[in-house]
Amino acid sequence: MTQTAVEASSKSLVTLGKITAVYGIKGWVKVYSHTNPMTNILDYKHWILDHNGRQQTIEVDQGRRQAKGLIAHIVGCDDRDIARQYCGAEIKVHSSELPETADDEIYWHELEGLDVFTRNDADEKILLGKVSHLMETGANDVLVIRPCRGSIDKSQRLVPWLVDQVIEEVNSEEGFIRIDWDPEF
Repeated sequence: MTQTAVEASSKSLVTLGKITAVYGIKGWVKVYSHTNPMTNILDYKHWILDHNGRQQTIEVDQGRRQAKGLIAHIVGCDDRDIARQYCGAEIKVHSSELPETADDEIYWHELEGLDVFTRNDADEKILLGKVSHLMETGANDVLVIRPCRGSIDKSQRLVPWLVDQVIEEVNSEEGFIRIDWDPEF
């Protein structure tokens, strides 16, 4: 099996999906993908698997859509029992491998950890919390904002990702997002 231990800062790694189960008897695995479209995860031939506190690099030689999901084959993994060891592993790649974004685009992982501010009627800056993660919904994506040191209260907030309606400014260099949102909501 072609696997090597990975020594990389977790900050430079981006989670693209997860291996959820085995598929068939020839070592294939079912894959849940966070990429859009979901098949984009198959564009990366080397995955860093993070499982039970251990990281290893594997090579994917085949992958395809299967029913409503994806399946993939790992080089050297030709048996269902061997494939089972990968179940539950997060699939990661180095952020430097991701395609460049346009000026008006940003990856979700770049938003995580940013402070989220709004303003009150007196135009004072109010810290609502930090971006924990984003959720995809049918209508629009949603920021999950969790309280942090200095935030106005201990409430978690779900804020729609509506650029120019709710999202006024994203400044990843300075570490904040400014939104138009009632702090009482």
